[in-house]
Amino acid sequence: MCGILGVVATTPVNQLLYDGLQVLQHRGQDAAGIATSEGGRFHMHKASGLVRDVFRTRNMRDLPGTWGIAHVRYPTAGSASAAEEAQPFYVNSPFGLMLAHNGNLTNSEELKREMFLSDLRHINTNSDSEVLLNVLAHELQAAGKGFRLDEETVFTAVAGVHRRCRGAYATLAMISGTGLLAFRDPYGIRPLVIGRNDTPKGTEWMVASESVALDVLGFKLVRDVAPGEAILIDTEGRFHSRQCAAQTTHAPCMFEFVYLARPDSLIDGISVYDARIKMGEFLARKLRATMPHLKIDVVIPIPDSSRPSAMEMAHHLNVPYREGFVKNRYIGRTFIMPGQAIRKKSVRQKLNTIHQEFKGKAVLLVDDSIVRGTTSREIVQMARDAGATKVYMASAAPPVRFANVYGIDMPTKAELIASDRTEEQICAEIGADALIYQDLDDLKAAVQALNPAISVFETSCFDGTYVTGDVTAEYLSGVENQRNDAASKPSREGGGGQMDLNLISRSEG
Repeated sequence: MCGILGVVATTPVNQLLYDGLQVLQHRGQDAAGIATSEGGRFHMHKASGLVRDVFRTRNMRDLPGTWGIAHVRYPTAGSASAAEEAQPFYVNSPFGLMLAHNGNLTNSEELKREMFLSDLRHINTNSDSEVLLNVLAHELQAAGKGFRLDEETVFTAVAGVHRRCRGAYATLAMISGTGLLAFRDPYGIRPLVIGRNDTPKGTEWMVASESVALDVLGFKLVRDVAPGEAILIDTEGRFHSRQCAAQTTHAPCMFEFVYLARPDSLIDGISVYDARIKMGEFLARKLRATMPHLKIDVVIPIPDSSRPSAMEMAHHLNVPYREGFVKNRYIGRTFIMPGQAIRKKSVRQKLNTIHQEFKGKAVLLVDDSIVRGTTSREIVQMARDAGATKVYMASAAPPVRFANVYGIDMPTKAELIASDRTEEQICAEIGADALIYQDLDDLKAAVQALNPAISVFETSCFDGTYVTGDVTAEYLSGVENQRNDAASKPSREGGGGQMDLNLISRSEG
């Protein structure tokens, strides 16, 4: 998962891009980068770390120009600790291209071979985003008929990208002398929205992973980029769009609504907040129907993304809602000094209990999902230590049983607590008195109720069905081996490469 942002404005965009990345920081905390253009030249600064740490005043001064793109990264392919894999990526031929990408290509190895043998292009990192950049560069070169590009040529090149690339990709690219290009894969798996701001000097445009970036920066949401569609905003601010895929199926990633996106975002016409409220409603119905014997004194969310579901569950169950955990937002890396044993960060460094909300009560803890189960086990124990007489656990999402290959770097299948356990076994493993999961059909119904036009969702981590149709058992085995290899190698910067879906980091070394 990553966050991307592109702006074509009437005034310098460096501050806009920086502020937008701060808003999208939840989508990536591994690295950040900004690229701008002025007078036909690109300017870029990128590095590992949080946005606030990557950019200093001197860096911002070196980013002039009225249009540009930006990126925050969670590693999904390539090496988590490789600073050279921070985005945007640049290639100088043809025309000069900068690219930022959210998602994951499922045929990147095949494309690397093609580019070396047929396109005569060299890929310098392990990142599939660099592969995508070079495919786009080759298609632009093949479609171009001179030293200048028009929208017809650009859209022809994007159509070529769709023919060759498989997987998930929401993409922004700067084409020197031409403009800002945005496109989304034919399944629309990863989100991408368009906003505009009308000023006395002319219309400004923004494309971002989530609508919250538009809201904060004063842009009005126009619409989502459609699956397979390409948007070109030229250097004069003119807006062009075209459907570039021969065939499309709208199948947004369900995990965006469950966990990834901010609750104040709109994605594909769906309020993330309202979707989570609906999840709580459906889960409360299931709890009443299947576990009517449970006597619950209080409903407590595990912060932050489960709050809307927990509030709605409490409302439908007619049980008090309480905040029982306080989250420490200032926990940094654990530094392992020479001679120290490698150890995991404790969940208790990140969460602390408000004891009076637990003491002598039967509590229903609500989480957005349960991935490894390690955190759930420790949180259940924390509730008991705080005096809870009974601890029940509810997950607003179904059991996570399968690998995600479309841009969420989940743990290996062996690390997923639900991969080879029944719900009863999971309940015992985390030490809860009862456990209830959302049904997948209910999850789909909850989100679809807010936009009936969407009938398909990407739900592979729950049901093992991969919407692109090209994910084989051999591919999944290769992904598993790659992640196992990555887990066994010490990080150069002290951080693991997994996206922290369960509030707990890997051992750091």
